[in-house]
Amino acid sequence: MAEQIVVTGMVLASIPVGDYDRRVTILTKERGKISAFARGARRMNSPLMGVTNPFCFGRFKIYEGRTSNSIDSVEIDQYFQEITTDLDVVYYGFYFLELADYYTYENMDAQNELNLLYAAFKALKKPEIPHDLVRYIVELKMMVFHGSYPQMFHCGGCGTEEHLEYFGAARGEVFCKDCGKSILDAVSMKQSTLYALQFIITANVGKLFSFTVTPDVLNELRVIMERLALLSIDRELKSLEMLNLMTRL
Repeated sequence: MAEQIVVTGMVLASIPVGDYDRRVTILTKERGKISAFARGARRMNSPLMGVTNPFCFGRFKIYEGRTSNSIDSVEIDQYFQEITTDLDVVYYGFYFLELADYYTYENMDAQNELNLLYAAFKALKKPEIPHDLVRYIVELKMMVFHGSYPQMFHCGGCGTEEHLEYFGAARGEVFCKDCGKSILDAVSMKQSTLYALQFIITANVGKLFSFTVTPDVLNELRVIMERLALLSIDRELKSLEMLNLMTRL
């Protein structure tokens, strides 16, 4: 007999199955990332039609079977329609969902990841915060949650905490002005860039999107995060390809 559970989470992906069903991937705080079938969700009169789309956040009543799960009902707290109806931000949103899908797994505590997604989607609608800054915050904080973030607080060569002016992606460390000169892949960075990276690493989610940066710092963050992503993510993310294409256009 199937067991019924109620989980709080967000839909990361929803794909059509058969004539009328959907296979839904949900990130939940209680069970981590789970998959479930939404039977008949593509029928026009189905109560599951509008509540099993990506970005939907709420409580999902699910029957756990031996081989698959089925969604019985959903109570939505937030649809994030302001994201899905805005072409300037929707590509960022889908990238964040796929990034969460990449880093999460079944039976983990996903409260941090859920909080980050929720806060990031709210931040995308704040005109004072550049969309790319929201992106770099999400990317780095996801790395922090999963232990793959760079060492940003002392020199990887001599150990000093002073004059940290270079970042070496291959070693995932910062270097002082003297040691950095001997690191082949090191890129220079402003103190403001270092402070931004240190803040993202240490701040709780509630404070992450409380600052902005200059265009020069934003560009340095772009260079650093692009290098880190190449080392930390071992497969291509389709949503990132689309995001990069749209930002270039």
